[in-house]
Amino acid sequence: MTYLPPVSRDLSRSDRFADIPLAVSVTGLERRYGSRLVIQSLDLEIREGEFVALLGESGCGKTTLLRALAGLDTPDAGEIRAPARPAVVFQEHRLLPWATLWRNVALGRETVEGRAAAARALAEVGLQGREDDWPRRLSGGQSQRVALARALMREPKLLLLDEPFAALDALTRIRMHDLVRDLVAVHRPGVLIVTHDVDEAITLADRILVMRTGRIAASFTPAEIDRQLLRQALLEELGVTHH
Repeated sequence: MTYLPPVSRDLSRSDRFADIPLAVSVTGLERRYGSRLVIQSLDLEIREGEFVALLGESGCGKTTLLRALAGLDTPDAGEIRAPARPAVVFQEHRLLPWATLWRNVALGRETVEGRAAAARALAEVGLQGREDDWPRRLSGGQSQRVALARALMREPKLLLLDEPFAALDALTRIRMHDLVRDLVAVHRPGVLIVTHDVDEAITLADRILVMRTGRIAASFTPAEIDRQLLRQALLEELGVTHH
């Protein structure tokens, strides 16, 4: 996938991100696997500093879309316009077990300046002073903190999160939600998080999209809707009618 400068276009909706530059613009995206059309004629815009959550049943195309945005999968049609390759945090932290934490964060920038930048990034996620520690000594939540530090060290315009908190216990997940919100407020990337957790989407997102059969089927703005009514509407969009 070739990453090009995003084209600024007016949004049909009116919100606090309307005049902010685009982090990514997707037009007419399609992806097939054999005869199966996984993503069809999909359009999407995410602004810098905007946190977008993507919900949908398994197999609806969420991860395929995220992989296309990350440059890990090549669409069959359409265009993705973004300023540079985005940063990605996966459900698995994917730390190198043979490398210290600062080298995992710097990854490709193992210099004196890289170490200093990695130390600052680790401090941002609450792991100050542990630059020379090893991944095997970390809890699951701490490992994801390192993965976040690695992603944000490069100051990406677009941050992609692929169910990064799914394997964490409930309390650790709450702490990670708070951390991610704070980091996004400081660094201001556009964010797309793929999740199956309705409450997580409501907690984190400025905008929630529901994907169905390869299309964006619905869009919600949490700030404009009562939380309980929004939760009910999202569950109904996902086909959960008794809850």
